[in-house]
Amino acid sequence: MPGYYVLQKNPAATQYYDFVLRADNHEIILTSENYVSKQGAQAGIASCQANSPYDSRYERLTSISSQPYFVLKALNGQPIGVSEMYSSYTARDNGITSCKTNGPTTRIIDLV
Repeated sequence: MPGYYVLQKNPAATQYYDFVLRADNHEIILTSENYVSKQGAQAGIASCQANSPYDSRYERLTSISSQPYFVLKALNGQPIGVSEMYSSYTARDNGITSCKTNGPTTRIIDLV
């Protein structure tokens, strides 16, 4: 079974809407930025679906604490979402592979 998106509203945030991409084992692969509207978050999901299959859309980075992570970017260079911090470059690259596999899914759980 493919992964899925969870669209959610966070009343504690200034901008209320965001989404996460989860693998079929329910682990979070990618977390979006916060959006002002539900429609903005839905557009973010559509961008993730369209851009996630392409390796060139991933920026492979290392945090100041030396932990690898990645950022998925749209064609225009704007960030769509960020991964968790990984323990190794191999684990990060496996996360990217999972994002490529699960990102195109149309399964969305709308909690709003």
